[in-house]
Amino acid sequence: MTQNNPKKKNGFKPGPFDYHEEIEVEITSLTNMGQGIARTDENWVILVPFCVPGEKVIARIYRNQKNYSEADLLRVISPSPERVQPECNIFGSCGGCQYQHIKYFEQLRWKKKQVEELLFHMAGITCNIDDVTPSPQKYSYRTKLTPHFNKPKDGDVGPIGFQQPGRRSLVDVEACPIAHQIINDNLQEIRKDVRENASTYKRGSTLLIRVDSKGKIHTKPDSIAVEKVGSMEFHFPAGSFFQNNASILVDFTHYVKSEAKSSGQRHLIDAYCGAGLFSLTSASEFESVIGIEVSVHSIKWAKFNAKVNQISNTSFLAGKVEDLFKDVDVPGNETAVVIDPPRKGCSEDFLKQLFAFAPDTVIYVSCNPATQMRDLKQFLKSGYKLKRVMPFDLFPQTKHLECVMTLSRNSH
Repeated sequence: MTQNNPKKKNGFKPGPFDYHEEIEVEITSLTNMGQGIARTDENWVILVPFCVPGEKVIARIYRNQKNYSEADLLRVISPSPERVQPECNIFGSCGGCQYQHIKYFEQLRWKKKQVEELLFHMAGITCNIDDVTPSPQKYSYRTKLTPHFNKPKDGDVGPIGFQQPGRRSLVDVEACPIAHQIINDNLQEIRKDVRENASTYKRGSTLLIRVDSKGKIHTKPDSIAVEKVGSMEFHFPAGSFFQNNASILVDFTHYVKSEAKSSGQRHLIDAYCGAGLFSLTSASEFESVIGIEVSVHSIKWAKFNAKVNQISNTSFLAGKVEDLFKDVDVPGNETAVVIDPPRKGCSEDFLKQLFAFAPDTVIYVSCNPATQMRDLKQFLKSGYKLKRVMPFDLFPQTKHLECVMTLSRNSH
């Protein structure tokens, strides 16, 4: 490492490396963001994307942070036996995927390890974690794609795609291997339409492209999509939230149902219920099911889906954030609660209400294990015990995963 003051380049901060300095490093681990971790002899950390632990690589520094540096991968000197050829021809330029270069079951091993590390560092817990449940489809699984483009200049839209890794600039995406084939079949026509109508866009935009189980493409947020989960049908606006890997949803929902029922509870509450995915797939195991949502629009579709699937033991309540449990009329000690909050996790107001209701069992589903582990500390302080942790790979080839925690107030 050099200690010279680097040239100021795009806000480049002084640090242990010069701007675009090339270094040879050995990758020892992965961050939960999918970056390779290397350390100098002085224990300074360098983060390098698209690496596999055990590899020696040449990296080029582009940013110094307070405690680490970030670098681009230039070339691999000694590749890992776990390295494979990515299926995407722009992998490495597009920030959408982080793991296409790693054998699939090695991806799962690292995702499990990342959950273990978050659990230890954020909640102070060491426990056995189930192996990550693999996705039946490793590619062509995403039923929703949201490419972006910037404000057109002189009638030119520019790239239509996703951000480059570590940067704000976009890379043009003509096809996406993790997207459903029907999305790819329609992508060129959708991109062509945007370019032909560039003058109508006064600013940049994000496109919505969703395919449903009937093979229909939706590009308008209020268009109604239909997704099958086992024998059930779920109707919802294409722009609203619904899990985007249909191939794993039967296993995913069956696990949540079995964990919710594992302690013999009579009732189920599905908080953040959306269109009723967990409420309705679990209803057969409970005397009554109550879905709670702050969105009146989502409640409308949850009720519609209960009717379509001929499920009669469910009710859905649209509540305000400050009193979500006000109209719940079942006892907490006979109730399991499923929560599936957004990436930011649970609000303090929600957790206070949940702990006051004191359900016997809580199934916490999250697409962001970091905020999930943050919230876990509050559950432990409120008398809950962590019984089981099961990760699901709803997002193959990427750093993301779903993690399901089972918590109980009792020892069963």
